[in-house]
Amino acid sequence: MTSAPLRLRTLLAAATALALAACAMPPAKLAPPHLRDDVPLAGVQTTTRAGWPDAQWWRAYDDPQLDRLMDRALRQAPDLALAQSRVQSAEQSARLAAAQMGLNVNGNAQYSRQRMSEHGLIPSQFLGFTWYSQADLGVQLKYDFDWWGKKRATVEAALDQAHAAEAQRSAAALALQYAVASTYFGWQADQARLALADQSLAAQQQLLHIAQLRVRQGVDLADTVEQAQAQRAGLKQLRTAIEGSAKVRRAVLASLLGVAPAELPPLEARELPAVEPGLPANASLDLIARRPDIAASRWQVEAAVKQTDAARAQFFPDLSLTALAGLSSIDMGELLTPGSRVFAVTPALHLPIFEGGALEANYGLSRAQLDSAVAQYRSTVLAAARDVSTQALGAEQLAAQRGQQKELLAADRRLLSHAEARLRQGVRDARESLAAKLALLRQRDAAIQLHAQALTTDLALIKALGGGYRSQPQPDVASSSPSPAGVATDERH
Repeated sequence: MTSAPLRLRTLLAAATALALAACAMPPAKLAPPHLRDDVPLAGVQTTTRAGWPDAQWWRAYDDPQLDRLMDRALRQAPDLALAQSRVQSAEQSARLAAAQMGLNVNGNAQYSRQRMSEHGLIPSQFLGFTWYSQADLGVQLKYDFDWWGKKRATVEAALDQAHAAEAQRSAAALALQYAVASTYFGWQADQARLALADQSLAAQQQLLHIAQLRVRQGVDLADTVEQAQAQRAGLKQLRTAIEGSAKVRRAVLASLLGVAPAELPPLEARELPAVEPGLPANASLDLIARRPDIAASRWQVEAAVKQTDAARAQFFPDLSLTALAGLSSIDMGELLTPGSRVFAVTPALHLPIFEGGALEANYGLSRAQLDSAVAQYRSTVLAAARDVSTQALGAEQLAAQRGQQKELLAADRRLLSHAEARLRQGVRDARESLAAKLALLRQRDAAIQLHAQALTTDLALIKALGGGYRSQPQPDVASSSPSPAGVATDERH
């Protein structure tokens, strides 16, 4: 005689075979998409800088004011808080997906008091009562067999989305760091230019005074005074523009820190730091792991692959098992007696026989999202290469211009020295030395502007190189998945 367990196994095998035969035809499993692991920087000819930027790269400028501004921005900037909220949302989504996988246990306790109709299917006069009570107490267990990996793929996709959100938060932090440093050094450049503008105004005022004396003595025409006054007005206009630029930069700094301009701490003028252009020796190979936007795009591809796997698994049958154990009685005095025991075991099989094209449409949507994620990744890699190349070449060009500017400065210094020597000897009057001084101040102003441009380009290059970001080791796409314990733990060092 056939035993009950054998009959049960036979029944399950027959049901599984019937389910597989009745299912919609599933699509073939996708091959992992090819993602390039380097960036095309082969055409960039530039010097080599010492290593990659550090995670706190701004401290290399040895500026306590910048350190304080950066620390405050990273603590309270609104944009960074928004990015962090996205990370937390993605992490909770991953936790929710994981919680829906596996065994579910629910307790139930209820009591009801009900009156039966005297004109119902079973009239109350036949039962001998009109009112009755019903009490139920039990535990229900439900387990979904994830044979085809649908729920596992969903959980892994949520984890990858959390990793992507963390990388995007790092990208937002890097953008904030760049904006703070660039604005701060722009303000410092304005302060240096304001000092030169004041010196130029003082020299031009002396020229105007000399011109007025010479006109009163009848040595020069009145146009000389008009010309000197026009030049002074131009210098005042330039100073006003620089002063306005400095005020705007302070307002931008306050906005980046999330405070009112009046709450921004006072800043002192400092010399602009030195700039050393160049790329790390292994930039073409390591840039993939050091750009947070590339890391985020790669995790998006990984999540899209898992979502495609989950959509494919929906073509297969779902099997679940529900078990119930409890007590049920219409007599509260008998509820806890052995006769009130209730047991139930319910296996359930879902067969996707005909879904009106919903399964195919859902799978097609996941495929389209995967193609979009792959295209976005490739576009991000090319944009990163373009960004690095542009900033590196720009830095080299500015370094060459600054070298030429140094030659002009040296020549103007020699001219000023010669003019001052002739003034001391009484060969010439002060007009020649003042004019030479104004020319030198103009060259110094141009040098400061070039220095500021070179510094801004260096900051942009640091940002293009990832700003010290280092992504955690990522799996080959579609070959494995990150551990749930490692949700959104991108490393920065």
